[in-house]
Amino acid sequence: MHIEENKLPDYEELFEETRTKKHVAARVVYNLFLQNKFDFIISILLYFVKSVAIWVIPIVLAGAINIATNHVMGKGGDVKDIWMWAIVGLIVLVINIPFNALYVHFSSRALRNIGAGMRNSLVKKLQHLSITYHKEIESGRLQSKFIRDMEAIEFLNNQMIMTLVPAIITASVTMLIVIYKNWLMACLFVAIIPINLVIVRSFRNKIRKNNRDFRHEVENVSSKVSDMIEMIPLTKAHGLEEEQIQRLNESLINLKNTGLRMDKTGGYFSSINWVSYNVIINLFVIVAAIMAYYRKIEIGDIVMYQTYFNMVMNHINLIINMYQEMIKGVESLKSVTEIMVSDDIEDNRDKIKLRYVHGTVQFDNVSYHYPNDEKTIIKDFTLNVKSGECIAFVGASGCGKSTIMNMIIGFLKPVKGVLKIDGKEINLLNLEDYRKFIAVVPQNSILFTGTIRENILYGVKNVNEKKMQEIMDKANIREFVDKMPNGLDTFIGEHGGKLSGGQKQRISIARALIRDPKIIILDEATSALDNISEYQVQQAMGSLIKDRTTFIVAHRLSTIRDANRIVVMDEGRIVEMGTYEELMENRGEFYKLKNLSDMNTEGVEV
Repeated sequence: MHIEENKLPDYEELFEETRTKKHVAARVVYNLFLQNKFDFIISILLYFVKSVAIWVIPIVLAGAINIATNHVMGKGGDVKDIWMWAIVGLIVLVINIPFNALYVHFSSRALRNIGAGMRNSLVKKLQHLSITYHKEIESGRLQSKFIRDMEAIEFLNNQMIMTLVPAIITASVTMLIVIYKNWLMACLFVAIIPINLVIVRSFRNKIRKNNRDFRHEVENVSSKVSDMIEMIPLTKAHGLEEEQIQRLNESLINLKNTGLRMDKTGGYFSSINWVSYNVIINLFVIVAAIMAYYRKIEIGDIVMYQTYFNMVMNHINLIINMYQEMIKGVESLKSVTEIMVSDDIEDNRDKIKLRYVHGTVQFDNVSYHYPNDEKTIIKDFTLNVKSGECIAFVGASGCGKSTIMNMIIGFLKPVKGVLKIDGKEINLLNLEDYRKFIAVVPQNSILFTGTIRENILYGVKNVNEKKMQEIMDKANIREFVDKMPNGLDTFIGEHGGKLSGGQKQRISIARALIRDPKIIILDEATSALDNISEYQVQQAMGSLIKDRTTFIVAHRLSTIRDANRIVVMDEGRIVEMGTYEELMENRGEFYKLKNLSDMNTEGVEV
């Protein structure tokens, strides 16, 4: 199947086919090659043509030597015949140039398509996997799978197509030539194969185990390095550099020791293979010389058979030496397959696609607990929210506020009861379409390396400059953007590192505004800010929540005074609900939380 140059293939279905199959790695490789069979078949045919010289040159040399030997021994022979052999040899050598270029073109195109398609499929799968899956596996491990494992898989595919298949073809054709020339010599060729198979079999299990252990240690180190980089500001602030170094050193020592075991096994494997190879080569030359001595073959044939024997041995030796690296590729392929066949995904097939969202949200006796954990986080939660209402959630840490937000977004689904959006059960909605009508402003702004404009326009196209200027005013970002060297096109560094917390939050609000959402989720959007930054963000939030259904998780209770309703939660239940004034007048849980918050100038997480 020919793949368009500007289109990436998608191999997700190929992995799905292996779900109930044995020998998963072999099945995946087979499916991948089958998808690119046109290029591979053409490349194999071209390999046969380009390799004619490999099989013809030994015959040319043997023929020339035999003519010269016969002439010396007085058995005839003409120098013109030697020149004829030389011309034949030159022709087959020149043929190699164009056909090798074509061979590389077709085989490389197929391999590049597989590599790009594998990465594309893995990216798509990672995007479709649920939030709970991503929370359970460290980002460092995912990075290791995407980078190291994909490199190992690409190496495996390259070795199979550019080395293994050619080696098998070359050795097989050579054997057929030898069988045709002299069956006794062919028997000697065949006798060497079991020796190499015994060597491979004796090391196979140990090599496989060492590679599996090494891959696990690499993933572990990648995960800890990722954590270390994120923790650097906190580590340095508390003077914990040595503790962090020591923590990572333990993992690096394990990685080193595992790598040493793998290298030692590989060293013994290569050494034993090399010794056996040289013993067999020397033995063969002696046997060929004895056969020539007894005139079973001509003297020139010794060169021919030795060349063919070296050719077969080299390719068998090449396959054996590839074994250790191919095992790495197989283990990496199994590792990636674990992700590709994961069922923990959002399946939006045949779900309702919303053309518009009004913003009514209804919780009807909803309960929730996390997978593999019987502890109930949300218990019998009932709440009806009208379009355009602003609902604030308060309560002690761990009471279920963020869980409610994640359920509205669709990250988590009720294990009991019903959650409806505009009267439709959220389980029946195409969540990808539904989320186009939602905007989320989290506690910690999520910005990527790029410009302010790129961060604001993330996922949104065709926005004119007039609209951008309007958003700048509504999000209250003009105050600092106009002072920057390139305005909206100023680069903000990794994760917006060149901006203050308040500036990053206001860019997040601008990103939300540009989407013109119908449902807004503000998850403690001002909790990490100082008073001045909080005031500036509050001004921007006013533009954001106007005429939109808004859910606010509040840290500072003074920020939710204007909410239509405040929901006070405790251990997953609603214990109080009403306006700010009503709850203060009731002197219940909210009143206690408010007083506690006022007494603590740093704020209490509520």
